[in-house]
Amino acid sequence: MNDTTSRRDLAPQPLDHATALPAHYYVDSAMPALERRAIFDRGWQLVAHVCQLREPGDHVIADFAGLPVLAVRGADGAGGPGDIRVFHNVCRHRAGPIAQCDGLAAKSLRCRYHGWTYALDGQLKSAPEMSATPDFDVAQVRLPQLQVRTWQGLVFAAVDADAASFDALVAGIDARIGAQSGLADYGHHHRVGYDLACNWKVYVDNYLEGYHVPHVHPELNRMLDYRSYVTEIAELHSLQWSPLESSPCLYGNGDALYYWLWPNTMLNILPGRLQTNRVVPLAVDRCRIEFDFYYPVDESDAGRARRDADLAFSDLVQREDLGICMDVQRGLASGSYVAGRLNPLRESAVHHFQELLRRAYRDAGSLAPVGATSVAMDTAHPPHPDRD
Repeated sequence: MNDTTSRRDLAPQPLDHATALPAHYYVDSAMPALERRAIFDRGWQLVAHVCQLREPGDHVIADFAGLPVLAVRGADGAGGPGDIRVFHNVCRHRAGPIAQCDGLAAKSLRCRYHGWTYALDGQLKSAPEMSATPDFDVAQVRLPQLQVRTWQGLVFAAVDADAASFDALVAGIDARIGAQSGLADYGHHHRVGYDLACNWKVYVDNYLEGYHVPHVHPELNRMLDYRSYVTEIAELHSLQWSPLESSPCLYGNGDALYYWLWPNTMLNILPGRLQTNRVVPLAVDRCRIEFDFYYPVDESDAGRARRDADLAFSDLVQREDLGICMDVQRGLASGSYVAGRLNPLRESAVHHFQELLRRAYRDAGSLAPVGATSVAMDTAHPPHPDRD
């Protein structure tokens, strides 16, 4: 790969003449480290919903593109629960995990490796058999802490102090869904996770367009009005929405709202249900999709039946998406693919996402991934007469 080709790949592209990102951005082994630095550490990532962190000591773990994190409700509130904080889930002793799973009402945070124990505010309180160690003071040891914002009942965190503006990330969404939408009051929670053999960006690309819905999701297509399917673009998020018609035993009628928030969070808002998707990169060709379902508190038989129907229908749709995403990853890695033209009518949100990626790569000071993998990969991609 030469610098001229790289600059062409990452130059801003107008929607009506845009091409997709070239394959090497999805298959090169150097990409995860670049993206951790240029995208994930500088962005806001979803951790949990407040219904999972109601009481002091309630905690939730998450993976921020390779950084283990731990959200915990403190005990420092005046007569009630304290603040929600998000820490590195990495003990300052020898990198053991502070927590290995979500939990409730912990009095402290105890490393699972050697028992170093931290208060709920991240301050080290005790370290077994270290009292006689010269020049060691527990008061000087704290878990690194992330920025935290709670919005619509959702807890987000950012690693870098100079992360993008959270207000810019969600600008306009409250007005669309209503600040009193009730999402913060949802109580039921259920998680489903899927491991995929594809790059995280393949899944996001797929999420960001309804172009594939008539071809991949026949049952979903019957619920949505494809002719009325609308995509709206904001600075750091996009919205796809469509009128929805379904059985009263599932969602009933209303609008299906599909929000994507830079870089890896999706909010799927349907009548009586919030589903969040968190896309976690695991390797250049692997990711995990974590789906969290939240519902109004309803213990009636009808309420339980609607939740069961939602989970079953969601699993059907997701398995259809997972299959096509893994097929796409194989195509990207095949050596055959040359970046194709995007559909301006149906893929404007894909274009928006990929323009944000291009900008992040440019801002990182790296025009392209480097290393042996990219060199070998370039020999497998014949030059395109219109691009190289």
